[in-house]
Amino acid sequence: MASGKVVKLVAAAAVLAAAVLAVAHFTRAKPIAVVVAEAQPGRVETTVANTRAGSVDACRRAKMAPAAGGRIERLPVKKGQRVAAGDLLLELWNEDLAARESVAREQLATAQAHVVEVCQLAKAALSEARQSRQLREKGFVSEERVVRAEAQSNSSQATCDTAHTQVQEAVARIAASRADTARTVLRAPFAGIVADINGELGEYVTPSPPGIPTLPAIDLIDDSCIYVSAPIDEVDAAQLKVGMNARISLDAYRGKHFSGHVRRIAPYVLALEKQARTVDVEVEFDDPGEAKHLLIGYSADIEVVVEGRDDVLRIPTPALMPGNRVLVLTAAGTLAERQLDIGLSNWEFSEVKAGLARGDRVVTSLDREGVKAGAAAVAETKAAAKQ
Repeated sequence: MASGKVVKLVAAAAVLAAAVLAVAHFTRAKPIAVVVAEAQPGRVETTVANTRAGSVDACRRAKMAPAAGGRIERLPVKKGQRVAAGDLLLELWNEDLAARESVAREQLATAQAHVVEVCQLAKAALSEARQSRQLREKGFVSEERVVRAEAQSNSSQATCDTAHTQVQEAVARIAASRADTARTVLRAPFAGIVADINGELGEYVTPSPPGIPTLPAIDLIDDSCIYVSAPIDEVDAAQLKVGMNARISLDAYRGKHFSGHVRRIAPYVLALEKQARTVDVEVEFDDPGEAKHLLIGYSADIEVVVEGRDDVLRIPTPALMPGNRVLVLTAAGTLAERQLDIGLSNWEFSEVKAGLARGDRVVTSLDREGVKAGAAAVAETKAAAKQ
């Protein structure tokens, strides 16, 4: 009889224990799925990036207009045409100037002929004066005749000198006419591509008045040398030096980076907006061949490498919490907080000097509900993440 009671008590205890285990099983918190990344060796860099979008620029660009106003007479180039240095780009009507130069040339020819005439007479007068002086020394002529001959020689020589001056004046008039004609002609100062033309045959163009910019008649770009110019915050710009390595990215080529180096740091600060002081930094492409197909004016971003280290323990920067803390998914399936000693850091990776070991799994999905120290968690698989 006693043994029956014992059996019933044991059975009741077993049922109660099973009930307790069932309740605990169904009421315990479900592990949180988290995204983790392992701490592994790799390269970490400290970089500086632009605050606003930069642009692709040409090393040489000339926005030109004739120095004089007038009607467009010749326009032998088109937009997008490639030209060589010295090629004619635009010419205004200048027949009046050409006629003036022609008159100056005729005047030069006349002056040169006059030089021959009067200078020959001057030579003859000089010879006559010498002969008169010799005859006077022998007593054949009077002193008065000698004086008249020498005066005539001096006068003829002065006329010869004046004629030479007239030749120089004629040459100067030709040069002035050529200069006036050159003011109506635009030639390519360097080889490049015609980016824009503002004007058509027969239209009238005027040079820009002082202090009042107008559209250029011809916009010429030397696309054989291009670079990226971008604004860097004045605080970050203090870390930069000419020659530092950089990466260039363009909206037109998403996912692709071009290597380059800093070619120039502006020696002044721009204050275009309130509390937004920047320094223009120029980055040149390491491989000019890669940049040949790029268009001037493309929007671009730069990332200058200030310092870099290889084979250091690193974690994704998004895993960091304020105060350089991280959450680690332990082997027991719980989240534990760790305090780290951080070295170099950028928006992608951060160097871990102390606080983690290789292979430790840090949580990167910190924005999920319930992700905190002590919570039960499980690493999210790629398949689950896709779902």
